[in-house]
Amino acid sequence: MENIVEKNTDFEVRSLDTICTNESQLEHKWYHNIKYLIVGLLFGIVFVKAEIVSWFRIQEMFRLQSFHMYGVIGSAVLVGMLSVYLIKRFHIKTIYGEPIIFHPKTFNKGQVYGGLLFGFGWAITGACPGPLLAQIGSGATVIVVTLLSAIAGTWCYGYFRDRLPH
Repeated sequence: MENIVEKNTDFEVRSLDTICTNESQLEHKWYHNIKYLIVGLLFGIVFVKAEIVSWFRIQEMFRLQSFHMYGVIGSAVLVGMLSVYLIKRFHIKTIYGEPIIFHPKTFNKGQVYGGLLFGFGWAITGACPGPLLAQIGSGATVIVVTLLSAIAGTWCYGYFRDRLPH
């Protein structure tokens, strides 16, 4: 039987018998996820040692007093651009042989509002979602408030998403 596939900008691939959101369809035992825990712990240690999770470094960035964070973010953007280019150019697949598909995105003004809200929150709290757990793990327990706020904000967005302007 032939599958009819339709793509939309929400990273979905719809077919007659399945709906997937660009996620692996493979099932693994729970212990296969331990590798992600180990990589996450190592990543958190690197974040702490490189002072990427430092509230003072983040404040320096927003006050235009230091290049440190701009260098880190710029390096990450360059690595990401190169990675996407190589994946597209050489049709690289996942380690399980599944294709990696990039779907086109359309611009809307909500992205600007969301980016500003994210930036203001980052500047005020000194934390973005990536290193929240590393900050908490390094002893900055007050960041638990930021983590709970991020969870509440994500829930609110999900609840009101359909009623927000596009």
